[in-house]
Amino acid sequence: MGEILFSEREIAARVEDLAHEIVARRPEIAVPVLVGSFVFAADLLRALARLGLSLPMELLWLRSYGGKSAQGAVSVIAGPSAAVRGKSVLLIDGVLDSGATVAHARTLLKNAGAKSVLTAVAVDKLRDDAAAHADFALFHGVTEFIAGYGMDHDGAERGLPDIVRVD
Repeated sequence: MGEILFSEREIAARVEDLAHEIVARRPEIAVPVLVGSFVFAADLLRALARLGLSLPMELLWLRSYGGKSAQGAVSVIAGPSAAVRGKSVLLIDGVLDSGATVAHARTLLKNAGAKSVLTAVAVDKLRDDAAAHADFALFHGVTEFIAGYGMDHDGAERGLPDIVRVD
C-alpha cells in the first residue's frame, strides 16, 4: 500500500471536530452509505452521541466504483426506508469523488420524503466537475485514489486504520 495521507490519530481528531460542527445542525436520523462509510459512520455516530446527539440509523447500500475510477451509474442494492420521511437526514459516505453516489443518495432520500439532507464524508476530493459536494468533510482536496478507514481498493484495505494513497 502507498503512503499514509491521514493517520489514525489525525482522523480521530477530525471526527471529534466534525461532530461539534454537525451537532449544531441537529439532524434527526443518520443514513450511512454502505460499504465505504461504515468505519467513518461508526466513529462519527459515537462522537455525536458523546455530545448528546444519539441518532437512529438507516442504511443505504449503493455501488458506483469499479477499479480506481468512479463509475457514472450508481447501483441501488438497498434504498431508503420510510424512516427518513419528514426527517432531517445526515447522509454519511466515505469518499466523494465524482459526486455521483452522493447526488443519487440525496435524490433517493428526498424521494423517500426526507425533509432535508446534510452530507458528511471522510474525504471530499473537491473536484470541479463533481455532481455534488459535502456539507461536512474530515479532509478535502485529495487527488489520489485512496483506501483504508472503510474505503477499499478492489475489495481490500478497508480495515486499515489510516487513509492511504493507493499506488
